[in-house]
Amino acid sequence: MAQIAKIPVIDISGDGDQEQVAKELVEAAIEHGFIYIKNTGKDIPADAIERAFDLSKKLFKAPLEEKQACTIQKNNRGWSAMQYETLDPATQRVGDFKEAFNFGEFVDGKADQPIPPTIAEEEDQINEFRELCYQLCLKINTLLGIGLQVTPPDFFRDAHLHSKGASGTILRFLYYPPHTETPSADREADVRAGAHSDYGSMTLLFRLKGQAGLEILTQDGKTWAPVPVVPPGTENDPSPPILLNIGDLLSYWTNGLLRSTVHRVVFPGPGKGAVEGETDTEPRYSMAFFCHPVGTTPLTAVPSERVRSYNGGTDEGNPYAERKVLTADEHLMMRLKASYLQLYKDKE
Repeated sequence: MAQIAKIPVIDISGDGDQEQVAKELVEAAIEHGFIYIKNTGKDIPADAIERAFDLSKKLFKAPLEEKQACTIQKNNRGWSAMQYETLDPATQRVGDFKEAFNFGEFVDGKADQPIPPTIAEEEDQINEFRELCYQLCLKINTLLGIGLQVTPPDFFRDAHLHSKGASGTILRFLYYPPHTETPSADREADVRAGAHSDYGSMTLLFRLKGQAGLEILTQDGKTWAPVPVVPPGTENDPSPPILLNIGDLLSYWTNGLLRSTVHRVVFPGPGKGAVEGETDTEPRYSMAFFCHPVGTTPLTAVPSERVRSYNGGTDEGNPYAERKVLTADEHLMMRLKASYLQLYKDKE
């Protein structure tokens, strides 16, 4: 069994010294790029997460014609079918073995996109969960500003305020069928989600106990390490910790100081390093909140002495960290074109 990923668990609930918490958060973002956010229930209640997962299961069980009517568009909203998205086109034989549904912004509590009738009555619930995720990201952005001694410290937070304009922020529901329901998949060669780093500022990832598959690429650039849903010490928390990971945009924005870590979702069969107690015999569900700044935000270097003085960079081997775009929207579009080959090939 492969050694599990070494990822710190940080409590940002507000019970401790926030300057110290901010420092710990920044150091973890620099060293690991992935951070467990201890879920005490203060920021996102356990029952809100449970209800959102129930809604996700209901959505993916909706009739195919309902989902097809909401097929993903170039605004990155809607349903993507099994194998429609290819997160690692350079190495994947076929597309990802997953379904996904992306929710963009809500206007006056209503989704600004088509949604399947099966879940139409729960539209307000989706909006409420999305808002909880958004507020948590604002809190994390504030802490990152404090920890990096940015001037002003609310620099990141202000760049993500909805009141300042539209953004690429997405709430994504994901469904991965078990291997027994994907007979065309080669369990050793294929993946459920190809190796990639995330596109935006940061991602909040919610997972269910016992559901295996997530791995991160360790710093040697060769070894994959499984990421437990429930790391040691969190077994008695109200719900599993929220997994925070730094995205390419925030890495780019900080001159590579904050780490954007490559990860994937596999079929964790024999020899794949599954975590004890986790399997892929059942469907795997997860929810990701991809947080982006306002689309017109210029991605000039962050006003932080630590960022200005950093010369390490992370652009080696990561073309999405190279300084070649000007705004948040341009950065997002560069990534979407690489992942949705069918969408852009068919409509350009």
